[in-house]
Amino acid sequence: MDVPYQSGGTKMTIKPMIRNNICLNSNPEGCARILQKQVEYVKGNFTVADKTGAVPGLALVIGCSNGYGLASRIAAAFGYGAATVGVSLEKGPTGKHCATTGFYNNAAFDREAEKAGLVSVSLNGDAYSDQCKAETVQAVRKAAEMAGFGGSAKIDLIVYSLASPVRTDPKTGVMYKSVIKPVGAAFSGKTLSMMDGTFSITETEPASEEEIFNTVKVMGGEDWELWMDCLDKENLLSPQTRAVAYTYIGPQLSWAIYKNGTIGKAKEDLERACRGINAKFTAAGKIRGAWVSVNKALVTRSSAVIPIIPFYVSCLYKVMKEKNLHENCIEQITRLYRGRLYTAEGTTPTDSEGRIRLDDWEMREDVQKEVTERMSAATAENVFTLTDIEGFKRDFLEAHGFDAPGLE
Repeated sequence: MDVPYQSGGTKMTIKPMIRNNICLNSNPEGCARILQKQVEYVKGNFTVADKTGAVPGLALVIGCSNGYGLASRIAAAFGYGAATVGVSLEKGPTGKHCATTGFYNNAAFDREAEKAGLVSVSLNGDAYSDQCKAETVQAVRKAAEMAGFGGSAKIDLIVYSLASPVRTDPKTGVMYKSVIKPVGAAFSGKTLSMMDGTFSITETEPASEEEIFNTVKVMGGEDWELWMDCLDKENLLSPQTRAVAYTYIGPQLSWAIYKNGTIGKAKEDLERACRGINAKFTAAGKIRGAWVSVNKALVTRSSAVIPIIPFYVSCLYKVMKEKNLHENCIEQITRLYRGRLYTAEGTTPTDSEGRIRLDDWEMREDVQKEVTERMSAATAENVFTLTDIEGFKRDFLEAHGFDAPGLE
């Protein structure tokens, strides 16, 4: 879709620039429209009863600009009326080049919050750095003051949803880069191109020990722990504070590249960090609790390049939509808040490992059985019938502001 874009008085046309299933640009108007759609969903799905009792008045979202992080901020603000502070690292527009999708999402969120009379403070910075953490502390206090909470305000909800390929350790200054690779053995699997529905075989060599270590340093739980330590030191936690981070497990067919791969090793460390946070803060009565939420498979800016995932998700979408079980990011987070973190009973349902399971519908036996059957039966001739590759592509484009509702 061609989209007009106003920059420096010159009207340009933006087309999606996609290379190897990676979108290199974004559309500001589309981002705004898609965010408005999420806001309207939240407004229509939070009842008066949801907004009573122990609900968040002040929320901090670390990694607020896309996907689950953005949905978490929208739901906290427009579902509960919370003042929100969002942290992310985005690039603004330069000359004839568009900004990043997250830059436009943050700007659109702030506009919608202002129109609704909600307090929002958005920070653009490296959330892994000590400097950004210090600036966030000041932003939280500023938001509390703007919301009329006074100087003793505490953060009620902390969402940790960072998704970055690199991280610089604030203590050593060493930069680590993550990789998406299997562990122990090479991976070979069938994948699907969302652009034309063609199949190919992807082969990936196993990660080295150094690559595994680096991926854990970037995507694991160390930084989440540093954030909690910082907020505790600044006296911004309370016995009502809830903290949540996000993960994915998926079906066994994807484990070689995901759960048992470098990403999975990092997510294991995220769960280790969660246990450590609970031992340190929950047990001492400093916070209500910390959880890792296992969310369902969705199209994100990065999922299109993970081997086998586009094929699996395309089949999953088809099955879950037919069974009326499909949820997008904002629907998932709405269910997380209403049915897990802020229940009427005040309890948070978890599995035997203490994890919140929002992937419960995805992992239903009947859903997984049918997805597996479709993956076995799909060919170049029937791919558009057996899978929802069109839905995958549409969600991928929407994640960058393209194919948005209401645009010509």
